Amino acid sequence: MDWENARFNMVEQQIRPWDVLDQTVLNLLFHVKREQFVPEAHRQMAFVDMELPLGNGFRMWQPKLEARVLQELGLKRTDRVLEIGTGSGYLTALLSHLVKHVYSVEIDPATADAAREQLKAAGCLNVTVETGDAALGWDRHAPYDVIVAGGSYPTRPEALLGQLAEGGRLWAVVGELPVMSASLFTKVGGAVKEEKLFETVLEPLRNVPPAPKFQF
Repeated sequence: MDWENARFNMVEQQIRPWDVLDQTVLNLLFHVKREQFVPEAHRQMAFVDMELPLGNGFRMWQPKLEARVLQELGLKRTDRVLEIGTGSGYLTALLSHLVKHVYSVEIDPATADAAREQLKAAGCLNVTVETGDAALGWDRHAPYDVIVAGGSYPTRPEALLGQLAEGGRLWAVVGELPVMSASLFTKVGGAVKEEKLFETVLEPLRNVPPAPKFQF
């Protein structure tokens, strides 16, 4: 397979049309080899516009979603990032090239081990992969400049917002089927501003509390 041609087509046919125009992000997609983070059984589909199974019930995001998240966060070299759900480690690797340090927390030990190995092989030295449940945050290294949630929440994730530093940003998908939205939350002056970016569908993070039931 011509990996470089497939990568070019991914960027030009999927990612640019989805309003990802930040040249730093586009360049990074050529630099970090996505196919290296895809399980062998699905490697030929590394650049297809769909989620890919990782095993243990996890899925790898669509390429355009990964790119859009990077662009919307406006990442800085001084940022300390919490990623909830390491998954394949690909988004972790992308983040690591743009920020000071990434703390990535994965609930599944086998998935965490595989991601550590791949990130090490890719030369991502400013990443710490920890095993645990960060659905309600990970206070070990808080506060964070950026938090990226790898799965959805039924309602606004207040616990995560409480771990943001001043000026910090949280990217999360909020809602329940059939209505879910990707939102960027920004903490300014102690208050939180929410910007709804686009509608999408994302599996809930494991162990996220359900939305409160309406009572008469």
